[in-house]
Amino acid sequence: MGKKYILLWIEAPLQAWGADSKFGRRDTLPFPTKSGVLGLVLCAMGASGPQNDLLAKLCSRELQIISYVRSKPGKNGQARVKVDKEPLLRDFHMVGSGYDDKDIWQTLLIPMKWDAIKKKANKSKNADGTRGGVKMTYRYYLQDACFAVLLELPADMNDSISDALQNPVYDLYFGRKNCVPAEKIFQGSFESIAEAWQKAGILAQNKQLLEDFRVLDGEYDGDIMTLNDVPVQFGEIKKYRDRRVTVVSS
Repeated sequence: MGKKYILLWIEAPLQAWGADSKFGRRDTLPFPTKSGVLGLVLCAMGASGPQNDLLAKLCSRELQIISYVRSKPGKNGQARVKVDKEPLLRDFHMVGSGYDDKDIWQTLLIPMKWDAIKKKANKSKNADGTRGGVKMTYRYYLQDACFAVLLELPADMNDSISDALQNPVYDLYFGRKNCVPAEKIFQGSFESIAEAWQKAGILAQNKQLLEDFRVLDGEYDGDIMTLNDVPVQFGEIKKYRDRRVTVVSS
């Protein structure tokens, strides 16, 4: 059986695609990660936990992305021109302020700072009656972003994954649970890359979007990046490996 490709349309007021965020600053790449796209597929299938075998079938498959931007009419009747993108949104979070420190397992989840440890040692409580520390984080989001994502699938999994994306088991979101879709995600299954991109072009034209850049697996003419976003294992202990991608501007 030959290759199959599915076209996903990823459009939302907010999106977050972290590749290497740690500690208090949770960045986002300017385009969807492979781990984010495959996570979306596994959510639709209801496949939770490590899923090493399923990821082994999917993680080496080709992924291509087109980023689109809004447009406005050109001057004097000329062709439409790109509108500047919205800046990143920075959101401030406090995490870890609700765990029960009398439960040994929840205690392990409480983020600690030096002053919080000191408070706990003195058996004093925070203002909300809990003990322990609160971790402060800054989280970044893409605003009003829109992507067409082409994912190659094993032919024997095409139907099941296509059905799952149209009837998902779990809620689908773009990187974080507050990043909900603004458009139908699954846009069809295709025999070739050219057919899929033709469909994406029609959708973009209907929405008056213009292509901004492409992200291709591998090394080509353009900006080459190394991303640690190929999922080998999900679940509590996540594992990833690197891949090379090329960003090609339009």
